[in-house]
Amino acid sequence: MAIIKRLHHAAYRCRDSEETRIFYEDFLGLELINALTISGGQSSKPEVLHTFFAMRDGSCLAFFEDPKHTFDFKKQRDFDLHIALEVDRDTLLDMRQKGLEHGIETRGVAQHGFIESIYFRDPNGYVVELSTPIEDFQLMEKSHAKAILSEWQTNKPKSIYR
Repeated sequence: MAIIKRLHHAAYRCRDSEETRIFYEDFLGLELINALTISGGQSSKPEVLHTFFAMRDGSCLAFFEDPKHTFDFKKQRDFDLHIALEVDRDTLLDMRQKGLEHGIETRGVAQHGFIESIYFRDPNGYVVELSTPIEDFQLMEKSHAKAILSEWQTNKPKSIYR
C-alpha cells in the first residue's frame, strides 16, 4: 500500500507568469490560489515568482518564473514531458473545440484503449493532456503489467544512455 496520500503540486519553469496564468486560469479554468516571491541570496529583493493553480481535488500545478537564470524552454514531445489531467467526456469535447477556437495548438481526440485524450501546448512549450476514462475499461492485473515491463526490459532496443 502506498504511503503517499496524493499529489500536492507539480512544478515547472515558465517564461512569463501572466501568460501562464492566462492559459491555466482563463483557458483551462484552474484557479490561481497562491503566489509567493522568493528572494535570492543576500538580497531581500524578490527574484523568483512561484504561482499555484488548483484542481478540484486540491492538488496544484505550479510554476516558477526566474528571469535571471537560463532555462531551455522548448516544445516538448508528448513522450518526453507532459501532464495529464482528468475531465469528463463532455468537457473533453468542449475543451477541444475551445482550444481550436482560441488558436491554441490542439490535437486529438486520441484513443488509448483505457482513456481518450486531447493535447494542448501551453505558452512555455509544455504539453497538457486532458483525458477521460473509458467507462467499461477493466484495469489489468498487476502481474500482467509487471510481465509486460519484464518483457520490455528483456527485448527493448539498445539505449543511448548506457
